[in-house]
Amino acid sequence: MRFGLFVPQGWRHDLVDIAPADQWQTMLSVAELADAGPWESIWVYDHFHTVPVPSEQATHEAWTLMAGFAAATTRVRLGQMCTCMAYRNPMYLAKVAATVDAISGGRTEMGIGAGWYEHEWRAYGYGFPSAGTRIAMLDEGVQLMRAAWRDGVVSFAGEHYQVDGAICRPTPLQPAGIPLWIAGGGERKTLRIAAQYAAYTNFADSPDEFAAKSEILRGHCEAVGRDFGEIVRTTNLNTVCAPTEAEVEQRLDWIRDHYAAFVPIERAEKIRVAFSHMAGTPEQLVEKLRVWESVGMSYAIHYFAEAAYDRSGIELFAREVIPALAG
Repeated sequence: MRFGLFVPQGWRHDLVDIAPADQWQTMLSVAELADAGPWESIWVYDHFHTVPVPSEQATHEAWTLMAGFAAATTRVRLGQMCTCMAYRNPMYLAKVAATVDAISGGRTEMGIGAGWYEHEWRAYGYGFPSAGTRIAMLDEGVQLMRAAWRDGVVSFAGEHYQVDGAICRPTPLQPAGIPLWIAGGGERKTLRIAAQYAAYTNFADSPDEFAAKSEILRGHCEAVGRDFGEIVRTTNLNTVCAPTEAEVEQRLDWIRDHYAAFVPIERAEKIRVAFSHMAGTPEQLVEKLRVWESVGMSYAIHYFAEAAYDRSGIELFAREVIPALAG
């Protein structure tokens, strides 16, 4: 199994009470911790407004962070979970990603999806197109980016995007272009796009859902003539790791209390429950991850709510969980 780590960037209210002048150093310190090993990759979210509710807490922009981390790290791969296609013209996005790939020495991943957070769409003036339109934009944008990275010059005449002799030089350092992570589990369209173009998929909140979505992806691969085994299937996991069960419960209580400053206590309690699914001692987490592994999940991206304040859970996970499952 392979492992990635989310870096706190504010989107999930995970930089609260850290002074703006100190937030970059806080994020960088988590990235440097991952870069020292054994994590394979670091990740941020591509969002502008916080969740579970919009607030005026900081949310740092994803691709700016990508460039910063590209320059400040040496080993880990750099991803976004996931870039919203409609937030940037895809030709411009291809250029940005190619530049980050150059800065990083060829360590960039492209997490990409159709987008869903209506509040920030409308607040930023993007409107909020129908799901079908957003998915069509995703499809066209992926085609355009792939062509830009492959050829360096691209003309494209789609319904949503048109470019005429647009130059993307230099192309990415990675010979096959930047790997595409098609995020989302839409069964009819998103997974079909993934079958056509993705090196990685990212979906599901439970092993049972993961298994079901995987079979749908397999069917789409058969329909388009793609080898299902070529696609690495991944998921994101809210994670709590502590040496004892009592300490696990204390960390879950901290998560509930942290979010209760922004949402009603009933909703904060539901967030606590959501984190409990991948909460435990190292031995318990290994067993939980083996269940995921049994349904074909081979790459887990872990989010630790307390990362900006306390690294001990991340360090314990890296020391005792990853070695039990890696390889």
